[in-house]
Amino acid sequence: MKKFAIGALVAGCLFATGVLAQQAPNTLGKIKAAKVINVAFAADSLPFSFVDNSKVPAGYSIDLCKRVIARIGQVVGNPDLKVNWIAGSTAERLQMVQSGKADMDCANTTQTLGRLANVDFSSLIFVDAGGVILRADSPVNSIAELAGKKIAVLKDTTTEKRLNAIVRADLAGTQILPVTDPKEGLALLESGAVEAYAGDRIKLVGLAVLNNPGKFVLLNEELSFEPYAITLPRGDSALRLEVNRALSQVYQSGEIETIFANW
Repeated sequence: MKKFAIGALVAGCLFATGVLAQQAPNTLGKIKAAKVINVAFAADSLPFSFVDNSKVPAGYSIDLCKRVIARIGQVVGNPDLKVNWIAGSTAERLQMVQSGKADMDCANTTQTLGRLANVDFSSLIFVDAGGVILRADSPVNSIAELAGKKIAVLKDTTTEKRLNAIVRADLAGTQILPVTDPKEGLALLESGAVEAYAGDRIKLVGLAVLNNPGKFVLLNEELSFEPYAITLPRGDSALRLEVNRALSQVYQSGEIETIFANW
C-alpha cells in the first residue's frame, strides 16, 4: 500500500511538471510558424517610441528592438521576418504581451515587481526618472510648492503610483488628474487647468520640444526611479535569452553609443 502511495505521488508530481512545461509559452516557435512578429509600441513617447512623419515607428527603443527582431529572425530561420507594429498605452501594451497578442513591447516601459507577476522583462535598456514640467511663467520652484494645486499625470503608469504616494505623504490638498494621453496632459497644463504635468523626465522633454519648448520648464527634482526594459511573455526563457543576446551585442559592439547619440 505504501509503495502504491509513493508511486502515485511521484506520478502526480511528474504529471504536474509536464502540465507546467506545456503551459510555458513558445514564442519563438509561434513566430517561426507565422513568419510574423507582433510588437507593441508607444506612439507618443519621443524619443523612445513614437510615430514619425512617415507614419512608421521610430525612436531609441524602436532602434534597439529592430536589432532584437533581426536576431530573432536569424534564430527562427527567417531573416525577412514581417513585423506587425501595434500601438497602445502602457496598460494596453502590458496586456498585449500578457495575453499573447504581442510578442514583446518596445517603448519606455518600467520594470517593476508588480508587473513581473504577469510579464517578464529583458535586460535594462535605459534608466530614467519621474519628474514634472510647468508653464514657463509658473512661480513654482519645487515639488513641495505644488501642495494644494492640480497635477496631471498619465494614468496606469509608475509615475502616477509614485505621485499618489508623495501627495498622500507630503502634498496636502493636491489634486491629481489622470489623463489617457500625453497631449491631453500638456493641453491641461498650457490652458492653466493644472499647474504641472508629471511623467518620465526625458519623455517630458521630448513632449515639450514638440510643442513649443519656450512655453515649458522642467523641475530639477525627481519623483521616481524608472528602469526601462523590453516587456516579454512571462516564463519564456528561450525568447528572453535571444533578446538579451541581441542587446548584449549592441552594447558590446559600441553600437549603443550611436543609437543613444541619434536620439
